[in-house]
Amino acid sequence: MTIRAENISKRYFRKTGQANYFEAVKPLSLTLEEGAVTVLMGRSGGGKTTLLHMLSGLLTPTGGKVWLGDTDLYALPDARLSRLRGEKIGVVPQGRSAIDTLTVLENVLLPGRLCGQPKSRETALQWLDTLEIGHLAEARPAALSGGELRRMAIARALIQEPQILLADEPTGDLDDASTHLALSLLQKAAHEGGKTVFLVTHENDARDYADRLYRMDDGALR
Repeated sequence: MTIRAENISKRYFRKTGQANYFEAVKPLSLTLEEGAVTVLMGRSGGGKTTLLHMLSGLLTPTGGKVWLGDTDLYALPDARLSRLRGEKIGVVPQGRSAIDTLTVLENVLLPGRLCGQPKSRETALQWLDTLEIGHLAEARPAALSGGELRRMAIARALIQEPQILLADEPTGDLDDASTHLALSLLQKAAHEGGKTVFLVTHENDARDYADRLYRMDDGALR
């Protein structure tokens, strides 16, 4: 499934003695193709995460439109948009997203239960094993390292088999071996699974896995 952004932008109002706006994302158009890995690189604070959030249905653009196939995402009522995200879009967030009161296994299973498409315990354990954290299935997130939490988030996104995978710095806390493993799984999801994969990163390793490579600086796409 294709994601198409048409002239989208994001501005934030700042009161600095007189009316002023900060343009986090300058107007841009972008198409993410199914079966391909699109990598967006750039320094921190350049607007990459803001763009990812707009493409995922999590942040309404100030201007422009985002199309998921033939659907105008931000023309949908909130309830329908939330359901569509749960069914079609998997997100690996940059920050810590685990629920501390749940085990690792329960965290991975939670999105499917919330959107009415539960996955089996066995399937979740397989993904945890693939990402080499199966031994932590019954642990609480507080016992995990940053890299282990990142791999849990990747498992949580992959288990639902979404048509769209959007990952924000998915290898930020990973060592070289785990970075290769994570990027290989995301590439496999695109090339063999036909999924649309979008990676936001400042890690140069991701270049080797990109079918399309972009850079973003100061809110502008290049």
